[in-house]
Amino acid sequence: MIYLVATLTVKPGTREKVIEAAKPCIEATRQESGCIRYDLNADVTNPDQLAFIEQWEARSDLDSHFEQPHMATWREASSPYLVDRKIEVIHPKDVENL
Repeated sequence: MIYLVATLTVKPGTREKVIEAAKPCIEATRQESGCIRYDLNADVTNPDQLAFIEQWEARSDLDSHFEQPHMATWREASSPYLVDRKIEVIHPKDVENL
C-alpha cells in the first residue's frame, strides 16, 4: 500500500472553483482499480491551500491513475488557478492504526 499527499496552493479567491473542477476527477478516480481512498481536503486556516489525500493498493495503480483521461481534464481545468503544487508519495513499511 502507498499514500500520496498532493498539497495545492491556489490563487486567492479561487478555492471554490478548484473544488468544483476537482469533483468529476474525484468521482472517476474513486472507481479506479487499486484506489482505496481519494479525498480533497481544505485547510481551515488557509483558504488558499487544499490537499489531496490518497491511498492506493500499489504503485502501479497510482501510475495508471496518472494516465487516466480524467486526470488530463483535471490538470487542464485546475492549471489557471494553481500557484504551487507539492506531491509526496509515501511508501510506509509500518502503519499503526489507533
